[in-house]
Amino acid sequence: MPPTLGLVLAGGLARRMGGGDKARLRIGGTTILQRVLACIGPQCDRVIINANGDPARFADTGLPVVADSVPDFAGPLAGILAGLDWAAAHAQNCQWLLSVPGDCPFLPEDLAARLHDARIAAGTQLACARSGEWRHPVVALWPVALREDLRRALIDDGLRKIEIWTARHGVAIADWPAKPIDPFFNVNTPEDATRAEALAAQLPRALTEDEVPE
Repeated sequence: MPPTLGLVLAGGLARRMGGGDKARLRIGGTTILQRVLACIGPQCDRVIINANGDPARFADTGLPVVADSVPDFAGPLAGILAGLDWAAAHAQNCQWLLSVPGDCPFLPEDLAARLHDARIAAGTQLACARSGEWRHPVVALWPVALREDLRRALIDDGLRKIEIWTARHGVAIADWPAKPIDPFFNVNTPEDATRAEALAAQLPRALTEDEVPE
């Protein structure tokens, strides 16, 4: 698998949760962020976090925290551009970026490999995940080579919708079953958090904090 930089998108405003960092919610005894890092850490050469505001609140992870370069909370595409720019400057061996939301506690352990396989098979530069009938455009693989095109789309065109931009370049789809647990279930509301807690109880064992990679 080509060297790949992992990007955890934690730059949203969490309006439906009443604000704060959704990634810090505890599900099944550990935070969603710990679960995300434990999953994608072994799949990626390096991992960074995209978050706006004070980066010190993620200091305990020991990971670089990268803010959006596009102002006014321009959405996940701005976070992806920030990750691509960081890769170009600090991880030049990584020509691919794997983005995941910071509010998905059940991500699959074969995510990076399956997305790479999908884009190679389809002959595209981009790949995203799908579970059941639902596509997850922020769970995706991005080439660093397209960062300037993305910058123009965000700044010059004012584009905010991921699937409009990815359609310009072609995007492969990697499929996962949505049952018994959707690996891309995300926590947007207090009700989602309650549901995630119930789903975590169905897993074979709980994740422990010492399983989070350094």
